[in-house]
Amino acid sequence: MAEVSAESRIGAPAETVWARLTDWSAYGEWNTTHTGFPSGGPEPLEVGATFRENMRLMNFPAEVEWTVEELEPARVLAIRGQGPMAVTVATRYTLTPDGDATRVRIDGAFTGATVSLMAGKLKDSATAALDESLRRLDGLVT
Repeated sequence: MAEVSAESRIGAPAETVWARLTDWSAYGEWNTTHTGFPSGGPEPLEVGATFRENMRLMNFPAEVEWTVEELEPARVLAIRGQGPMAVTVATRYTLTPDGDATRVRIDGAFTGATVSLMAGKLKDSATAALDESLRRLDGLVT
């Protein structure tokens, strides 16, 4: 298993950050691993919704079949998916109001036999992607 996380204080209210985070048509403007939604994002956004996402991590393309596992608007979005080579991917976005700003934390986990072969490199690449994604998200909402 490889676990990663990143956190940033973004100078906008949680509702504003949430609106950008769940704007599927503009998801690629801030999410550095995202390359497309073959059939669109999860509409409606609700627990149990499924969607496909094309991604790029460690310079490798991948398609992930996601399911929304937890949803609390403007607070939590947790998704779990199946990627190539039987890799399971989990991502959790947590938004916490902080005065006029929002603390945004992204936690990710990768499990599967192939993950153990490249866990260190995967952690480094995914952490860098999360940090850059938060930087871009901040730039879009502030």
